Amino acid sequence: MAACKVCEEPLILEVEDDENEGQTQQVPDDLQLGCGCHFHWSCLMDQASDLAMSLKCPACQAQVATNPAGPSVTNPFLHTSSGMTIPTKYTNEGGVQDNFDVLPSVTEEAYLAANPEARPARAFHVMCGEGDVGGIVELLQDLEQDETSMSVGKLIRYQDPLAANKTGLHLAVEKGQEEVIWLLLWLASPLATELFPEAALAAAQSMGLQQRPSNSSADDIRAFQDSQGRTAEAVASGLGGVLMKVVEAGVLHPGA
Repeated sequence: MAACKVCEEPLILEVEDDENEGQTQQVPDDLQLGCGCHFHWSCLMDQASDLAMSLKCPACQAQVATNPAGPSVTNPFLHTSSGMTIPTKYTNEGGVQDNFDVLPSVTEEAYLAANPEARPARAFHVMCGEGDVGGIVELLQDLEQDETSMSVGKLIRYQDPLAANKTGLHLAVEKGQEEVIWLLLWLASPLATELFPEAALAAAQSMGLQQRPSNSSADDIRAFQDSQGRTAEAVASGLGGVLMKVVEAGVLHPGA
């Protein structure tokens, strides 16, 4: 059996046995690069920073990317070729995945290793897309008490370089998460309080958010643009559907 090129241990993991409490079972964990070298998933992710920069196998130094190109001038972890991949064969508990592109995971891990303060911001973005209002409020409350983390204001307005510079508002609009949209407008825009629906005001009060932060036009999350130059309002207008009433009300328009 092949062994991991980093830790030299067998390509298996010990996990809890769902059927037998207190016991473990072995499951495969084998990520094979195109050069033929094998790694545990976590072991390869530990090498993510070097791999994202060099696009070479950490063990044999063979080129493992297809259609390789140089790194972005603004972000060394983002490569200029949009069609580039690192194809692998990944075998885990769920089965075998041929031609599994590990580059997005490697890029994300490398970016977060260099920017650890972005971890809660990316978690925040996931919550925005999923409509997890309770999780968002809990995360913001935790950050207020953690002086070493990104400030609440910066987190709410965070633009993700790994996701086309979108804000949480862009993601909430894309996923049609109206409750999150109103929450972000409450926290990160100067939109007049009387323009919020009663349900949104009641929700803010129930979550202990009666006091709105002071937001200038320069801090207005509605003015932030993604990498295609689109505001959240432009995204909503393009999608149409259930959010058109929000667009037509003008509440997503910067400065409104």
